[in-house]
Amino acid sequence: MESSSCCSSMVADLPQESFLQRTLERLPSTQSLKLTAEEAAPVAVVAIQRYLSEPTEGQQLDSYSYDVTITDGVWRAKCFLHPSLNHLVHRNTLRTGTDVSVRQCSFVYNERRLGHGYICIEKVESSAETSSLLPRINNPSSLPMLVKHGMERSVLLQSDVPLQVSRKHYLSLWNNDDPEGDMWISGSASPDPVLDVSKVTLLSSLESSFRASWKPLPLLVKIIHKSRLRYYGKFGLKIDYPFQTYFEVADQSGTMSLVLWNELCPEYYLRMNVGAVLYLQNYTLKQSYSNRSRPQMDHHRMKNFTSVEICLNPRNPAAVITVVSPKSILPQWGLPEVSYQFTARSELEKISNGSACDVIGLVTFVGRVERVRSKGNKAPEKYWTYRWVHSVDGTSDRPFILELFSSSQPEIFNQICPMTYLVCTQMRVCQVEGSLPYLTSSCETEIFITGYHKGQPYVSDPRVKSFIQWTKTLKDNVVLQKTAVGGHYCYPPPPRRFSQSATDTSGQVPLVAASDLKRELESLQYREHKKLAIQGEITAIRYRNDPKKVSNEPQDYSSDTHKDPADCLMSPSSDRSKANTRKRTNQLSKAVPSSLNCASSPTKRRLKYKNTKEREEQEEEESASAYEQQECQDSVASSWESSSWSKQREEISEHLRHGGLHQDSVSRRFTFDEKSALLRWSNLQPTRWTPQAAAAAAPPHTPSPGHYQLTILGINKQIAVDAAFLPVVRADDPRAVGLSQDPHDNSMLSCLSSGFLCPLHSTAGDGELTPRESEEILATARGLENTHVVCVLELCQLGGDKVEILIDKVYRVMDVTLD
Repeated sequence: MESSSCCSSMVADLPQESFLQRTLERLPSTQSLKLTAEEAAPVAVVAIQRYLSEPTEGQQLDSYSYDVTITDGVWRAKCFLHPSLNHLVHRNTLRTGTDVSVRQCSFVYNERRLGHGYICIEKVESSAETSSLLPRINNPSSLPMLVKHGMERSVLLQSDVPLQVSRKHYLSLWNNDDPEGDMWISGSASPDPVLDVSKVTLLSSLESSFRASWKPLPLLVKIIHKSRLRYYGKFGLKIDYPFQTYFEVADQSGTMSLVLWNELCPEYYLRMNVGAVLYLQNYTLKQSYSNRSRPQMDHHRMKNFTSVEICLNPRNPAAVITVVSPKSILPQWGLPEVSYQFTARSELEKISNGSACDVIGLVTFVGRVERVRSKGNKAPEKYWTYRWVHSVDGTSDRPFILELFSSSQPEIFNQICPMTYLVCTQMRVCQVEGSLPYLTSSCETEIFITGYHKGQPYVSDPRVKSFIQWTKTLKDNVVLQKTAVGGHYCYPPPPRRFSQSATDTSGQVPLVAASDLKRELESLQYREHKKLAIQGEITAIRYRNDPKKVSNEPQDYSSDTHKDPADCLMSPSSDRSKANTRKRTNQLSKAVPSSLNCASSPTKRRLKYKNTKEREEQEEEESASAYEQQECQDSVASSWESSSWSKQREEISEHLRHGGLHQDSVSRRFTFDEKSALLRWSNLQPTRWTPQAAAAAAPPHTPSPGHYQLTILGINKQIAVDAAFLPVVRADDPRAVGLSQDPHDNSMLSCLSSGFLCPLHSTAGDGELTPRESEEILATARGLENTHVVCVLELCQLGGDKVEILIDKVYRVMDVTLD
């Protein structure tokens, strides 16, 4: 069979040699094609797209399916990922921008539809962490899509829709809240038709009309609040576009809820913004759904009609929606202005818990994007994405602490960075006993940053104008010294006492058995965060100067593997020398032993270079290897272990060594030059590879502040787990905000209990532990011998085999409260 009869030749001048085309030609002759390492040429992963799985007979392997688009530089091919490989996406092991080798695949025909089929990837291996193919392709979407001969007319194979034909749309890769795909229409609508406003009815008349036989008259309303998207798809639900979102709309008579359903969401959601005026026809009314959140609207000083809500449906009847262009809005329509309730940081402590407010501030810290599994959600599983942000408004020396969940505005959420002006609406106040209050998102929260403020109704608010005037007094170089991006961050700090209640478990950290911890670690998905507590005793501590080295070696992706952490790396000598010059008043009364256990010399760093500059840096580092080996003898990592640990370690059934500190665990100073790289580093892996993203290379490896690696032995002495403790050392560390800084004696136990070194350094120049300080603290570790403790652990899956396990707080048993 000639190649032209097997594959669709879309571009005449393409090179003849194509791994994907050659593979497709071989597939008809076998049920499943296995490729040797020599046959499996590397292909680049261009896109990974997620959607709700089709119902299948027997056991459902996963709630979601994945289509993976790959390229060999000649053709593109959208392939179905076999469900047994979904875990590779769950952990971001298989991701866009990398090269992989397809080692086994098959061709699957749709038996219920003519002319539809696709390649199914059944086994895949990593080839390169950073693709060598993609930099040579300016625009992967310009490459032709490889389609089997006879299927060229299939619209589905050429469109932005799933390969599984029962599903009509994709979901965002990491949550269900963000619009995803070409079907979401943005921008202004076509020119306004002539509107007949003479027969419009007021919202106040709808409540009385609800149960009567009536013909709906047109409505003319303004949007004053907008919720994030809700995806309610599930197995067996025969709705192609199961989306819903609601708005609060107003006219001169009051406010009412409006609900947008199903395929109307992709068509109108991005165009129906706060401040927009709608002309609505063919709507329906229904009794309000009481079990949902609502925005707080007392500041509007308008009557709220809450017994019924307006429904806009795609059919039965098909609603007619007109988004009126701003130039066509007339003042005689009497529509109310959108109002806000901006709150200054200096006022926050006085606001009651749960109240709503709007805030504006200059961003100083942006945490990495993390995910948390939705509670009480069964199938399909659901994740929320969120990040922590600090912003200042000049009214207080303390920042706003903001917990921002996805608000269905991914283009803004992913661009939040220090030095931008951030507006957050309808945030909920969370008062914290013994610490600073923070604000968390509600379903109605919207966020806006520099570049997105133009045309928003709040720009004329007096509080906003006052904030802008204050920012004109600032100097960028001064503010930049107080900025940070990424790293581990969690708020609020744990309470002084650990409580466990048999009746009320809300808000308390789950106390799990050490044996369950392994299951919890293995179940974590990419950037998923969990907080757990275990009880036991601390049996070993080691002070380390740098995060563990992460292997760049290719891995077999056909099955899950877990690797033991590699040996730690020492900091560059210049940083160590700088640290050695720093001094702190010794608060310890005990003498420090003059001799310390010497750790084995670390191996040389083998960083993977991608260009000439990195190659030169690598060679320069290797030339200094002998010097670094000598330095290791002078500033070794100290260690301590309990008197019984050597015997206990021989008796334990398992030692969980996953945890530790990684490059992703520590925040970095923000600079405008590294803005794109820092954003890419702190955001989630993108669903599509773009040349722009590739240009933003990952930030360079930087040595982190020293930290302690602890081994915790479970209370029944069967399982041990390693965890890192990174104390807060300096006052400008984002983690220091809201931390109770009661004086303590800098013993190992008091540092683990408080989370910080006392007192904190006031400047970034004194931002690390000196070797002397680390030794002094470690010398007190003998106080932990045979001490029963409860350890609060922060878990986060950072992608691939990287799992972050950090100690948040250690409680002695006497600090535990039982209800």
